[in-house]
Amino acid sequence: MSNIQILKDNGELANFERAKLIASLSKSGASDSVVEKIVTEIEFLLFNGITTKEIYKKAFEKLKNHARPTAARYNLKKGILEFGPTGFPFEIFVGELLKQQGYSVKIGVITQGFCVQHELDVVAEKDNNHFMIECKFHSSFNTKCSVKIPLYIQSRFLDIEKQWVKQEGHGHKFHQGWVVNNTRFSEDAIQYAECMGLKLLGWDYPKNGSLKDIISTSGLYPITCLNTLKKSEKQALLNKNIVLCKQLCIETSLLDEIQIPALKQNKILKEARALCGFKL
Repeated sequence: MSNIQILKDNGELANFERAKLIASLSKSGASDSVVEKIVTEIEFLLFNGITTKEIYKKAFEKLKNHARPTAARYNLKKGILEFGPTGFPFEIFVGELLKQQGYSVKIGVITQGFCVQHELDVVAEKDNNHFMIECKFHSSFNTKCSVKIPLYIQSRFLDIEKQWVKQEGHGHKFHQGWVVNNTRFSEDAIQYAECMGLKLLGWDYPKNGSLKDIISTSGLYPITCLNTLKKSEKQALLNKNIVLCKQLCIETSLLDEIQIPALKQNKILKEARALCGFKL
């Protein structure tokens, strides 16, 4: 199968790599036997020019037949893309990830810089750390965050930092600007950020501690990963600023509020609790 050419998201052709598909499925929590079965079945469906998106879709459908919570983990990348079109749920989601790490978080903050006023997506504080965080959401995984974004964010951060350090108790704090992106960064965006001390957090950047790593470690999966929820039901929850499966596990009345029948609620909660590691 190594001679099968697949079409990547960026339009390039590459050899199909069995090991990569195995690794992807294994990370979702699927057992070795299930992974081997699915990969073998997928291999029979391959043809030259098949897209990575098609392979993912076929693997996801097969995974759903074995275990919905496992499929939901595998669906994480697509689930985050469903935070659109406004991207505001992504800002809330980033805030929740930071709260899990012990940060005090504010969303949608208007703050005065040294020169002008700014609207910030997220402001996070912990101990002597004070972060200005801008969230850049893309509805297509093919869209990279270019160097223009960190250039713009860094200039805003410098204006804000100049004002922050004048506040009582802030002179000794570590201040930093962040860009959190649900896709990837261009090489020059990374180069500029590293040079300027701007923190970047993307889908698979940095190599250790990326967005997908943080989500998997914390267990804070978005509701958009759930296979038991229809798109309209996901949107109804997002409209209420409900972004986490964990929130459904704790506040089960949220499903009543969007008028989901009791029988279906049980299926949703079973999947959500298994995904988040709650005891069933």
